[in-house]
Amino acid sequence: MPAGVCGCCGPLRPRYKRLVDNIFPEDPKDGLSKSDMEKLTFYAVSAPEKLDRIGAYLADRLSRDVVRHRYGYVVIAMEALDQLLMACHSQSIKPFVESFLHMVAKLLESREPDLQVLGTNSFVKFANIEEDTPSYHRRYDFFVSQFSAMCHSTHEDPETRTRIRVAGIKGLQGVVRKTVNDELQAIIWEPQHMDKLIPSMLFNMQDADDLDRAGHPSTPSGSGQDGEENPAALAENCFRELLGRAAYGNMKNAVRPVLVHLDNHHLWDPNEFAVSCFRIIMFSIQAQHSHHVIQQVLTHLDGNNKSTPRVRAGIVQVLLETVAIAAKGSVGPTVLEVFNTLLKHLRMSVDFELGDSSRRNSSSSASSVRGRESDERIVQNAIIQTIGFFGGNLPDYQRAEVMMFIMGKVPVYGTPCHTLDTVKIGHQGTKRIQTMLLSSLIMVTSGFKSKSMSSALPPPFLDPLFSISLMEDSELRQLVLEILHNIIDRHDNRAKLRGIRIIPNVAALKIKREKISKQDVAFMKKHGQQLYRHVYLGCKEEDNVHKNFELLFTTLAVLTIELANEEVVIDLIRLSVALQEMALNNEENMPMSIRCGIMALVAAYLNFLSQMIANPPFCQHVSKVIELRNMDAPYLLPEHIFRDKCPLPQSLDKDDRQLYFQTADMAECLAGPGYNVERLSIPYIPQVTVLYTVGKIIHRCKQTSRGKSRCGFL
Repeated sequence: MPAGVCGCCGPLRPRYKRLVDNIFPEDPKDGLSKSDMEKLTFYAVSAPEKLDRIGAYLADRLSRDVVRHRYGYVVIAMEALDQLLMACHSQSIKPFVESFLHMVAKLLESREPDLQVLGTNSFVKFANIEEDTPSYHRRYDFFVSQFSAMCHSTHEDPETRTRIRVAGIKGLQGVVRKTVNDELQAIIWEPQHMDKLIPSMLFNMQDADDLDRAGHPSTPSGSGQDGEENPAALAENCFRELLGRAAYGNMKNAVRPVLVHLDNHHLWDPNEFAVSCFRIIMFSIQAQHSHHVIQQVLTHLDGNNKSTPRVRAGIVQVLLETVAIAAKGSVGPTVLEVFNTLLKHLRMSVDFELGDSSRRNSSSSASSVRGRESDERIVQNAIIQTIGFFGGNLPDYQRAEVMMFIMGKVPVYGTPCHTLDTVKIGHQGTKRIQTMLLSSLIMVTSGFKSKSMSSALPPPFLDPLFSISLMEDSELRQLVLEILHNIIDRHDNRAKLRGIRIIPNVAALKIKREKISKQDVAFMKKHGQQLYRHVYLGCKEEDNVHKNFELLFTTLAVLTIELANEEVVIDLIRLSVALQEMALNNEENMPMSIRCGIMALVAAYLNFLSQMIANPPFCQHVSKVIELRNMDAPYLLPEHIFRDKCPLPQSLDKDDRQLYFQTADMAECLAGPGYNVERLSIPYIPQVTVLYTVGKIIHRCKQTSRGKSRCGFL
C-alpha cells in the first residue's frame, strides 16, 4: 500500500465535518475561531440541505464533551449553534432545530448550573426566532418540566440558586413566546402544562413576597440585580405576558392553577399575596375576559364553603379586588348568579355564627367560639362590601335588577320567603340577614340615578322595603331610610341637609333641583300615600334615637326637593300637622322624649319647606312659632331635645296654641293661586296595611318575651 494512503482519512472526511472541527481550537480558552465560524456559516447558508448533518455532528461532539467534562468546548459548540440558528432561515432548518433542541436538553439535564444556564440562554435565543413555516411534530413537554424544576431550585449557594431560578423563568418565558402564538402548539394551554408553568412563576413571586414580609428585601442593595436578574420581577413579567396572550377558551386553565397554588400554600390567610396575584391577572387579561375570572373565584368560594372563616374571607376579599378592577359593564351576563352565590355564602356564614353562639352556651371553650364568631363577621362584612362594590360597578339598568334581586332575598314578617328559612335561623338570625342585606342595598343604590321614580321604586321593591321600615327595630329603619335617600336624592343634596336643625337660610345651601316631571307626578299620585305613611308610622316608634329623626327629616326634605309640586306640598303640610297632633294627643302612650322629638322634627321641616316654596307669610308664621318655642319651650326644637340630658316637661300643654303650627294660619298664608288650601282642613289619616299589623304583632310578641327595655335618644 502506498505510503500516503494511511494519511488520507482526514482529507476524505466530509467537508461539513472538517468545517465543524475547525471552529474548535486546541485550547478551549481561545474561544470560537471567528474566521472558521464564518466559513461554516457560509457553507451552511450555501448548502442548507447539509444543516441537519451539521447539527447532528455538533450534537455528537457536544454529548462527548459533556460526558468528558470538557465544558470549554461545550460553550464553543453552543455558541456555534446559536450563530447558525440566527443565520439560517430555510425549510431545511427544521431537522437542524431538532438537533439543537436535543443539545439544549442535554445541557439542561446536567447537574452543572453553568451548563443549565448555558442551555437556557441558547433556548431563549431560539425562542425569539420567527420561523417561516409551522412545526407539526415538535413538542416542548420536556422543556416545560425542566424549566419548571429549575424555577424551584434549592441549591445551597444563594447566588447559584438565583441564577438557576432566573434561567428557569427565562426558559419558561421562551416556551410561552414560542408556543402561544402558534395554533399548532395550543397544547401548551392544557392543564398538565399550566399546572407546571403557573406554580413555578407564583413560587418565585411568593418567595420575594415572603422575604418582604420578613423584613428582607427581595433584591439586596448593591447586589446589582435588575428586572432581568431578579427572579420575582422576572416571574411577574412572564406571568403577565402569559395571561395577556390567553384567549377566552384558555382562561380556566390559566386561572385554576393560581387558585390551587394559593390553597396548597395556605395563602388565603393572610391574603396579601393572593390579592396581588389577582390584581396582576385582572390588569393583564383582556377586559372582556374579566367576568370569567370572577366566575372562577366564585366557583372556588363554593368549593371552600366548609373552610375556616378567614380562608373564606380571604377569597371574598380577592373577589372584591377583581370586581373593583373589572371594567364597567364587562362583568358578564351571569350577574344575578354572582349575587346569588354571594348571598348564599352570607346565609351560610350567619348559620355558622349562630351555631357557634349556641355551642358557646353549652361549651367551656368560650374564647375560641367567640373568636370564630368574630371571624364570621369578617366574612359577612367582606361579602357585603363585595355585593355593594359589584352592584355599584354595574350600569343602571342592571343595577335596578340587582336591587330587585336582593330585595327579594330579604326576609319580611308576614310575607313568604322562599330563600331563607326564618324559623330555622330564628329572630336573631333573621335580624342579622335583614341588616346585612339592607347594608348591601345601601352600597348598590349609592350613586344610582334614575330618570323616573316609577322605574327606581317599583311596587315589588317598595312594598317589602316599607314593611321592614315599620318594624320595631331602629337600626333596620335607619337602613331603609338611607336606601330611600340614595334612590330619591338624584341631585346629591343630602350632604347639605345633614343633621336635623332649624336652618336659618336655606338659600345659602344652594340646593340643586329641577322641575318635577310628569312621570314623577304620576308616581306621587300612586305611591305618595305609602311614603307619607312610612314617615308617619316611623316617627312614633318608641325606640327611635337621634339618628332616626335626622334621617326622617332628610327624607321629608329630599321628597320636597325632588318630588314636590303644589299638591304634594299640601300633603306634606297635612302630614306635618298630623304628626304634631299625634304628639299632642298621645293616644299611643309614647315617651315624652319621642313626643318632643316629633315636635322638633315638624318644626325643622316646616322651617325648611316654608323657605323652599318662598312664601313670605308662611315663613313668618313658622319663624314666629320657633321664636316662641326658643323662649318658652326649647325642648320642642331640635337644637335642644337631641342634646344630652335635655330637661323634659311633665306634659305638653295643648291650650298654648302659640307654641304650635296652626292649620288655619298656614291655610291663610298659602291662599291664592296654585295651592288647594281647602285640602288642609282634611286631617291626614295613614292607611295601615294588614302586612304592617301582622309584622307589628309578631315583632312585639318577640320583644315582650325578651323583656324589651325603653331607651332615650343617647
